[in-house]
Amino acid sequence: MEKIKALLAASAADDYEIEEIKESGWEFYFIRHKLDQNRAKDVTSLKVKVYKKLEEGEFLGSAVGMIPPTATEEEMKKTIDDLVYQAGLVKNPYYELNGSKETEGAESMGVDPSSLDIQKTSRDFIETLNALPETDTEYLNSYEIFVSKKEKHFVNSRGIDVRMEYPTSMIEVVTNAKDGDHEIELYRLYNRGTCDKKALTQDVTELLTMGRDRLEAIPTPNLKTAPLVLSTQDAVWLMDYFFNRVSAALKYQGFSDCEIGKPMAEDVKGDKITLTAVPVLPNSSRNFIYDEEGAAVKERVLIRENVPENFFGARQFSQYLGLENSSMVFNYKVDGGSKTAEEIRTGPYIEVVEFSGFDCDSITGDIAGEIRLGYYHDGDKITKVTGGSVSGSIRELMKEMYLSKELRQYNDTLIPAVIRLEHATIAGIEG
Repeated sequence: MEKIKALLAASAADDYEIEEIKESGWEFYFIRHKLDQNRAKDVTSLKVKVYKKLEEGEFLGSAVGMIPPTATEEEMKKTIDDLVYQAGLVKNPYYELNGSKETEGAESMGVDPSSLDIQKTSRDFIETLNALPETDTEYLNSYEIFVSKKEKHFVNSRGIDVRMEYPTSMIEVVTNAKDGDHEIELYRLYNRGTCDKKALTQDVTELLTMGRDRLEAIPTPNLKTAPLVLSTQDAVWLMDYFFNRVSAALKYQGFSDCEIGKPMAEDVKGDKITLTAVPVLPNSSRNFIYDEEGAAVKERVLIRENVPENFFGARQFSQYLGLENSSMVFNYKVDGGSKTAEEIRTGPYIEVVEFSGFDCDSITGDIAGEIRLGYYHDGDKITKVTGGSVSGSIRELMKEMYLSKELRQYNDTLIPAVIRLEHATIAGIEG
């Protein structure tokens, strides 16, 4: 770090940022519940970003690159000189980098030291997956566990020198369900901070049930329009739409029409969105008290009752919009709504729990997904269905959207556990 700082100070760069990340981790690969292989890793990465003022400070260019920890001084100097040259080819309107003032307030938000114990976290994951309620026809095919603790050291030329530690884990799970020669395989990737045994058990147990129900599913009827209920991780795509609409980058680039103090929709009958950025969310893998540019990540309401209150984002776009005390955001929560999950699940509706792919476009608001497994409630009975698709626009559907009082966490987001959109388009393959 000190050698790189000295080389940068002697270079033609006008400003710089250095990010050093040290990662220690364990990895496990299981077939069924038999360990196939395991390994440890100890990795250090160094990222350097240089800035160059252009045309008497009217513009600012930047370029970023990696420097291997094993690089010689000559190799480091060459990389830095190349980056300075590349930065001179970029012309962005000028903005100031973060200084030490922007780091204030983060010191009290450090993680629990016990969460950095990779041995305990690894054991918790293995024990949890071994204790799942499997049967001869619904079971774990394979799973992989990746557990790490990371230490990040960030320095820039404006006086910032901060460190933080955080845990991060990833679990890949493949489940099988079979009925004679007919077999269904489902895959999930779960990102976590550490192991929340209860949440992981719920997630994978649901996946086992989905596989069994998928075997029994019949073609989705052509409902044309119907209430759509989402209660799995795909619901995050809907909430990400609201989150991304108050991004400083999207606003500056003209992709968001949100205005501070102006409702995001008129004539709303259902529940409204209150979305809050939070620096630390229990068991998130993205509990960063400083953002990627050294600014303290602070709790702030971004949207209150469908009305934007703040934009968030990187230093560049935040300054272009004239924002004060802004930063990047990595975790957010959405308040619960007016109904319980049970109340939301009343009357005719279709609850889709598995898509071949689901998306809610952050710019247009268009939603689309192909149904792999859903439960159609016609008011009297429940039918397991597959095939067909859902579509619509969240810009319109948010006018009658209901959020459950109960919440559910998906790594870096805490959102209503059940969400209902009243007038979604359901294109079936039957009738």
